[in-house]
Amino acid sequence: MPASPQHGPRIVVLGGTGQLGAALARAGGPDVRALSRAAADVTDAAALRSALVAARADIVINAAAYTAVDRAESEPGPCFAVNRDGAGNAASVCAALGIPLVHLSTDYVFDGRKGAPYLENDARNPLNAYGAAKAAGEDLVLARHERAIILRTAWLFGLDRPNFVRTVMRLALAGRPLRFVADQHGSPTPAPGLARVVLAMAARLHEGTARGGIVHAAGAPHATWHDVASSAVAAVFPAWQRPPVAAITTDAYPTPARRPADTRIDCTRLRTEHGIEVPDWVRALPRLAAALAAQEADRLRSEAASEVSARPSLQPAPALHAGE
Repeated sequence: MPASPQHGPRIVVLGGTGQLGAALARAGGPDVRALSRAAADVTDAAALRSALVAARADIVINAAAYTAVDRAESEPGPCFAVNRDGAGNAASVCAALGIPLVHLSTDYVFDGRKGAPYLENDARNPLNAYGAAKAAGEDLVLARHERAIILRTAWLFGLDRPNFVRTVMRLALAGRPLRFVADQHGSPTPAPGLARVVLAMAARLHEGTARGGIVHAAGAPHATWHDVASSAVAAVFPAWQRPPVAAITTDAYPTPARRPADTRIDCTRLRTEHGIEVPDWVRALPRLAAALAAQEADRLRSEAASEVSARPSLQPAPALHAGE
């Protein structure tokens, strides 16, 4: 499938309405076609093949994912259908059509017990259903498509969809207590920066200058959830108005899914082998946090206006006429 002479290779993004998919569409411009689940469902191999043929894809980025980590514990079926079987379908279809594939995976394939940043070939041992499904998806992608690169990322936040920084802004603007876990360590990753990394890797794969396999692609520097929350609040609120951010332990915030305590990602291979710099979340956070705060402030104002308009109006009591 030759690329258009006017532009670069035609890049099709699966999961195009998700957080990374939307960032890829913004960063990639006219060469990127972001497909929603309705347009290209990875759980339906036949429909997926038809969608990719119709889109005349030169390269595919699979950003489709089931990301409700806690819900996956009680409904693993939909999680495995997308993160395992859907990944396998994307690999099989792309291999059959001769299309290179970039597939997104997660730091949650690790158990967090290494005590040091994870390398690409470190043993996986997921602690929850989400991580298990993503690990199984990795296996299918590698087994079914030799021209597939798996990019493992972590702790993604951006302008679209629910994410951690959006939650911080929503709670802060609503005057809610800010209490965040300070004993989980990872690699926060801004979606716009990750989109640039993914597109650069896709270009290398299409050109044949990158071979298939696993590459870590997450943000730097390493941090805790409390670090990110504190930085987001500091970026948006002036000192005199800044709400306090309390540090708590994982035990103080129990969740249905077990979270690994330390999934810091080593991205040395991304830099040295591919010449691609990791996204810097500290630099990206102020702009993203400000934009998310503005979105959440607009939402709160809209909700308040809706509540006011929904209240029954207080009409004056009718005057009594003589004789009533």
